[in-house]
Amino acid sequence: DVQLQASGGGLVQAGGSLRISCAVSGFTFDNYAIGWFRQAPGKEREGVSCLSTSDGSTYYHDSVKGRFTISSDNAKNTVYLQMNSLKPEDTAVYYCAADQDAIVLVTTCRDFLYDNWGQGTLVTVSS
Repeated sequence: DVQLQASGGGLVQAGGSLRISCAVSGFTFDNYAIGWFRQAPGKEREGVSCLSTSDGSTYYHDSVKGRFTISSDNAKNTVYLQMNSLKPEDTAVYYCAADQDAIVLVTTCRDFLYDNWGQGTLVTVSS
């Protein structure tokens, strides 16, 4: 049974940093694509960053390039999203998702390609 548990959200001032985590279980961690997605009020869910645990390839949405970093700790079966220089427009519920690794899952980072989802964690950036 694939399970994902997101944590680490909270309230932060603009310009600040936050790291959110996604603990995964129920599958072979080193052969999966794992992504972070977010949904702001009134907006569609969008792919923020995706990672292949097989080869380490990554994708970043243009809006977060240079500010966010996705990483994984295979020993802990955990994926992190380090978020720096946060902006009010980063405010959203952040979800992690996983599926068997395939190039398209990482290069496009589209939510409909992922079948396994965790609950969200709320990130609020105040101005």
